[in-house]
Amino acid sequence: MVGLKEELLKSIWHAFTALDLDRSGKVSKSQLKASGGRRVLSHNLCTVLNVPHDPVALEEHFRDDDEGPVSNQGYMPYLNKFILEKVQGNFDKVEFNRMCWTLCAKKNLSKSPLLISDEDAFKVWVIFNFLSEDKYPLIIVPEEIEYLLKKITEAMGAGWQQEQFDHYKIALNTSREGLSAWELIDLIGSGQFSKGMDRQTVSMAINEVFNELILDVLKQGYMLKKGHKRKNWMERWFVLKPNIISYYVSEDLKDKKGDIVLDGNCCVEALPDKDGKKCLFLIKCLDKTFEISASDKKKKQEWIQAIQTTVNLLRAGSPPPHKEARQKRKELRQKLLAEQEELERQMKELQAANENKQKELETVRKQLEAAAARAAEEEKKRLQTQVELQDRFSLELEREKMVRQKMEEQVAQKSSELEQYLQRVRELEEMYKQLQEALEDEKQARQDEETVRKLQARLLEEETAKRAELEKWHLQQQQAIQMTEAEKQELENQRMMKEQALQVAMQQLKQLELERKEALEQYEEVKKKLETAANNTKSWKDKVAHHEGLIRLIEPGSKNPHLITNWGPAAFTEAELEERQRSWKGKKATSE
Repeated sequence: MVGLKEELLKSIWHAFTALDLDRSGKVSKSQLKASGGRRVLSHNLCTVLNVPHDPVALEEHFRDDDEGPVSNQGYMPYLNKFILEKVQGNFDKVEFNRMCWTLCAKKNLSKSPLLISDEDAFKVWVIFNFLSEDKYPLIIVPEEIEYLLKKITEAMGAGWQQEQFDHYKIALNTSREGLSAWELIDLIGSGQFSKGMDRQTVSMAINEVFNELILDVLKQGYMLKKGHKRKNWMERWFVLKPNIISYYVSEDLKDKKGDIVLDGNCCVEALPDKDGKKCLFLIKCLDKTFEISASDKKKKQEWIQAIQTTVNLLRAGSPPPHKEARQKRKELRQKLLAEQEELERQMKELQAANENKQKELETVRKQLEAAAARAAEEEKKRLQTQVELQDRFSLELEREKMVRQKMEEQVAQKSSELEQYLQRVRELEEMYKQLQEALEDEKQARQDEETVRKLQARLLEEETAKRAELEKWHLQQQQAIQMTEAEKQELENQRMMKEQALQVAMQQLKQLELERKEALEQYEEVKKKLETAANNTKSWKDKVAHHEGLIRLIEPGSKNPHLITNWGPAAFTEAELEERQRSWKGKKATSE
């Protein structure tokens, strides 16, 4: 009943929308009451659908109604409740469709001349309602248009022009989803897809398609039927439908002679020729059996196959082939639409994912730019630090030059002091000129010893200064090692230069040590000579002491142990020697 209600609603929708509409697109209630359109439409529907008409319910339904007829209190709820729900199916579909057609055709049918009659246009309109989509406003999609045009072309016996329809389909798809009923009538009536065919051929083709799709006529034609009482053979016009075979006197269907009701228990069998009749077959039902004679073997086989197919569909509970095919086409379109929507959804997801990726890439790009900016800033700071370090090392080198200059000045001062000291020695030598011959060997030995001692002291001082300088350079190298790897590479050349200087200083230190060792050896030799000279001149000193009194000048007569130096015994006391040592150590510390 749901499918029947949908088919009825499509025809009623055309009749309903043909009435005058108000600004909201609805039939105004005052217009329906004034013109009697509501009452006439309801009465006609009840008449053709064999439903009892209740005018009181109609007036009661619209009482105190301020809304349009398609609102909750409008005409459509009334139609569903009081008319469509009472439809039982025992009505003439052609008469129902013709009533709806009469209400809408005059207003919507094209005024331009068509190659088809009004009756053919009516049949095309009914076929449109059958093939259109189940949504409003009603349209027929290009796939169903192609199906209908193919059926009409096959019925005309012409060839189908697929390329021509493809061009038309492309032009149609670019502008809209499908055609309305009136546009479909204009398309078929224009003869665009029936060129070369006369009006009668087109009309017969439309009628054949109408009979198949709307009247459910699966097959029709003249055959001979054997009577049940008189047993005579009479020509009848047979019409095969999904559950019945009707036979008429002629093909105008005005004088119906009977029906053969089909069900799953029926069967059809071929019979051999007999009694001068050929191409015989038998239809067996529960209560009767019908003998029929076709015009030829081909017609006989076609009828047997068509009847057997109909019985098989009844057994399976399946709808007629054209309705089943229409349902499959709709399901296929719905499936393709769902797949297309799913594909669009996936494309949107991919697009969204792509946009997210683009945003992520943009974020990464900004991060890379920020990282590059930070790296450039760090490189700038590193170069600035490098410049600062170079300036610092330059200052340190200047400071080292100043320290070296001071050391050279101290060495020059020491040399000056040494020169003064030597001058004093020469003066003392003049004072002791008389003892020159006797003490020449001893004095020479003592002078050599003092020279060696001075040389050793100077070498020690230089060695100490070099060691301090080496320790300072070593400390600088340790500090340079703790710097960053990039700074190490920059300072490597400076370190190599200092290492070379260090090697030169080490070589000089080694040379000084060798000279110190040679001085020690000379000192030992001088010491031995001094001892020998002291032994040789001991007796001579005693003699001089008695005569000249030189012992008192050289030895002041202190009770402390006598000290022997380059100037002879008792030249310095231990206190003076300690004071000299402290002075030397203080100068050494200052130089370091």
